[in-house]
Amino acid sequence: MNNRYSLVTVISFFFILGCSSSTPSETNIQKPVEAIPVSLIPLQSKAMTAAVTASGSFSTKDETLLSFKLGGIVAKVLVEEGDAVKSGQIVASLDLTEIQAGVRQSKLAYDKTLRDHQRAARLYTDSVATLEQFENSKTALDIAEQQLSTANFNLAQSQIRATKNGFVLKKFVNPGQLVASGTPILQINGAASGAWILKVTLSDQQWNSIQIGDQAELNPAATATWIAGKVSRKSQLADPSTGTYWVEISPESVKDVSLASGMFGKARIQPSQTLKGWEVPFESVLDANGDSGYVFVADGQKAKKVKVQLGKITPTSIQVVAGLENYQSLIVSGSAYLSDGSTIQIKN
Repeated sequence: MNNRYSLVTVISFFFILGCSSSTPSETNIQKPVEAIPVSLIPLQSKAMTAAVTASGSFSTKDETLLSFKLGGIVAKVLVEEGDAVKSGQIVASLDLTEIQAGVRQSKLAYDKTLRDHQRAARLYTDSVATLEQFENSKTALDIAEQQLSTANFNLAQSQIRATKNGFVLKKFVNPGQLVASGTPILQINGAASGAWILKVTLSDQQWNSIQIGDQAELNPAATATWIAGKVSRKSQLADPSTGTYWVEISPESVKDVSLASGMFGKARIQPSQTLKGWEVPFESVLDANGDSGYVFVADGQKAKKVKVQLGKITPTSIQVVAGLENYQSLIVSGSAYLSDGSTIQIKN
């Protein structure tokens, strides 16, 4: 019995010893990470200008809402949307029944006050009326005269006249409608004078780089023509809903271009002030979207993916205006095989 137990013990010992002396599994051996060959160029900033691209809509500076000074019933609207108008042209009028009655009442009151004043003057001359009575009659006459002048002015304002040569943009009412004082009747602009502007929205950084008088090019969406212009005004307050700023660009000439209020347009603005930036090869920029993109820089033996802000783009290079301030070398080949943190082998 003891011999049998000893034999089992010896067999178990050799079995355990054989297992412990076996070679390690291949899955526990980590292969060395293969470095990706790349080429580098040194990063050196320089003074440059970066064109700002933006979009917006065309309008004129003198778009005007026309309305009646007094409320009443609209008798006539003599123009339609899209009609051309000339300065001084009558475009709408009120029913004059009530207004003319007010003028007649003021005229009657004035005539009576004039007679009273003339009678008081005679009585004062004959020492029958006092100086106070004479002066009071003169004051009453002055008041009646001003009331008649106001009634005549209101009669004149019962007609709306175009304030400039332009076009009717919008018609708000039709004849027969009862409107209150100041209710918009028509909207017109001075397009015939050629005073067009393109109003575009910019980020705070773009807004800060642009000065009034900077040169620009404008492109109406309906044409392939680029028009020379310049920045004429800048907003001084951000839009509370979008956080953007607006800039107005005035074209130098629009004689050969057809424009309409609200037409979409694009602009390329060339800031006059210079900024520090980098000129990098076109192929080194990845995932470009608008004015931003990504590049890889060398961080020791690792590749680091960095987001950058882009400026002017040419067929062979791109301006980077922000994002590379703290880096010395840019990866220009091998970027397609890299990810953030990849091990690199510098070829050059």
